[in-house]
Amino acid sequence: MNTEVASHGEWVLTPPAAQALLRLYHEGDSAFVSPVRSVLTRGAYAHLDAASHDQVAVRAERLLAEVHKEGEVEPLLIGALGFADGVPPRLVVPEGLVIGTGARGAAATSKAHAVPACLLAEVSHLPSAGRYCRNVTEALKRIQVGEFEKVVLSRALRVHAQVQAGPMLCRLMPRNLMGYTFAVDLGMKAAQARSTLVGASPELLLSKRGRAVTSHPLAGSLARSTDPREDQARAQRLLGSAKDHHEHTYVVDAIAKVLSAHCRKLTVPPRPSLVATATMWHLGTRIDGELNDPHASALSLALALHPTPAICGHPTGPARAFIEQEEGFARDFFAGLVGWVNAQGDGEWAVTIRCAEVADQHATVYAGAGIVQGSDPALELAETEAKMQTVLGAMNVALRREVG
Repeated sequence: MNTEVASHGEWVLTPPAAQALLRLYHEGDSAFVSPVRSVLTRGAYAHLDAASHDQVAVRAERLLAEVHKEGEVEPLLIGALGFADGVPPRLVVPEGLVIGTGARGAAATSKAHAVPACLLAEVSHLPSAGRYCRNVTEALKRIQVGEFEKVVLSRALRVHAQVQAGPMLCRLMPRNLMGYTFAVDLGMKAAQARSTLVGASPELLLSKRGRAVTSHPLAGSLARSTDPREDQARAQRLLGSAKDHHEHTYVVDAIAKVLSAHCRKLTVPPRPSLVATATMWHLGTRIDGELNDPHASALSLALALHPTPAICGHPTGPARAFIEQEEGFARDFFAGLVGWVNAQGDGEWAVTIRCAEVADQHATVYAGAGIVQGSDPALELAETEAKMQTVLGAMNVALRREVG
C-alpha cells in the first residue's frame, strides 16, 4: 500500500487503510476520510488567522508556503469553515500528519467498534417542529411573490448526553464509503470544554488534483425505506420528481457557472443520477473539469462556490437574508465546508452536512431541506428528521423528550 507520512513534530506513524487509521484517533485529533484518501492529524504547528472568507484563501497559500520553506515535507492545511463569515475558521497546519488509503473498498462492518447499549437522552429543538413548519410556510409565501426561488431551511437538535467523537467517527465511516467522513477539532470553547465537528457528508463541494477538478452537488432528497420494494419505489419517485429536478438544477447551474470561469474544459451531465446513503436517496450530478491553472488552490475554488444553492438558496443574497432573519438559530460550522489543501493547491472539500458539534455533555445535530414552489411543510420537516438519523444512529441515542 502506498502511504505518505509527514511530520513537523515527533508523531510519525505508518498506518494501514482508512478503517485502521481511524482507530488511532483520539480526542483533539482531526480526521478526513474520502473514497480515495484518509488523513489523520495531531496537534497544531500553525493556525490560520482570518476574519472573513475573503481572506482565507490568500492567507492559506501564504501560510503553507512559509511552512514549506521551514521543512522538507510538503505541509497540509486541514479544518472547517462556517456557513457565514461571522464564524471564525478553524484551519491548522498539523504538528503530525498521516495520509493513507481511502474508504473505498473498506469493510462495511467492524466488530472492533460494536455499538454499546443505547443511551436515553433529553433533547432540545432549535427551532421547534411547529416553528420550522411555520418558517417553511413563510418561505413559500416569499417564493410566491418572487423574493427568491429556493431557500434551504435548517433545524438543530441539542442532545443532552455524553457522546464521544472517536467512536462516532468509527461507526460513521463504514456506512459512508463513497462519502466524506470527518472529525475536526474545534478547540476549547465555553466552560473549557473541547468541541469536535463530526460527520459523514455525502456531498463533495470540490476536489482538485493538478488540473483535474470535480464537484458532486446533491439537491433533491427522499428518505429511504427498510422494505426493499418500497425503497426502490421511492428512488424512482425521486428520479421522476419534477419538483426535485427543478431544485437540483439551481445547484448544478450555479456550480457550472463558477467553474467554467476557471476551466478550459467542463463536463456537466444533462440529468442527475441517484445517490444513495444509508438513510437517504439524493439526486446528484458529478461535474468534472480541466483547470486553466494547475496551481489553482482547491480551497480558493471551494470558497468561490460557497454557499451553493444546495445549502443556501437561489438567488443567494435574498435566500441568505431570509435564513438569517427566520431560521431561529446559529448554523456555526453546519452548511460550511470541511477538508484539506496542500502547498500545491490540491485538496478535497466536502459540504458540512450530516454532522454534529460534539462537546463534553451534549451534542448539536443539524439538518436542512430545500424549499421551492410545491414544497410541503410536513414533508420538509420529515426530511430533516430522516437526515438527522445518520448522526443520531452513530451517537446511539434514543431521544426521550423535548426540553426547553
